Amino acid sequence: MKQLDSIARLINKFTKLPGVGVKTAQRYAYGVIDMSEADAAEFCAAIDDVKRTVRYCSECGNFSESELCAVCKTRDKRIITVVAYPKDVQALERASALKTSYHVLHGTLSPLDGRGPEDIRIKQLLARLDGVEEVILATNPDVEGEATAMYIAKLIKPLGIKTTRLAQGISMGSDIEYADEVTLARALTSRIEI
Repeated sequence: MKQLDSIARLINKFTKLPGVGVKTAQRYAYGVIDMSEADAAEFCAAIDDVKRTVRYCSECGNFSESELCAVCKTRDKRIITVVAYPKDVQALERASALKTSYHVLHGTLSPLDGRGPEDIRIKQLLARLDGVEEVILATNPDVEGEATAMYIAKLIKPLGIKTTRLAQGISMGSDIEYADEVTLARALTSRIEI
């Protein structure tokens, strides 16, 4: 039996979301069908509201509902943590006792995908460095994240600004015997004095 056009359109729209395949999109679509009229209206209103009100902070590039995000309004600007995406700011904020300013690149360098330095917010970062004492590079420890961190470090270090990278290694609660060689090597290289 052919699927109804309205359901097929909704499934198609859900598959546009990152990480949502057809099966998950079908579950979401059926979930919407099972919603009450009031819940469906609230769901639509929430989507509309986020599209109308959320923008990027003019200073750091994080999500905001005003010109400047809450972090840029309140934080000391002497330390800037550089991340690839706004979702990374949220993760660091949940985990960090170090309350820094942020700079969101909105991507990483990826020559294979045709993304170079001019395609991410590196120029905006360089414009913010007056009075900055340290830049923490907190991009993912994958090929693109490493390339981006190294590229930015080469631009910033000659300016006399302390440039650091997040430590990498064995995660808390894991067993050394199960760690791969690269993780163990990073853990040894990033060791700290106690």
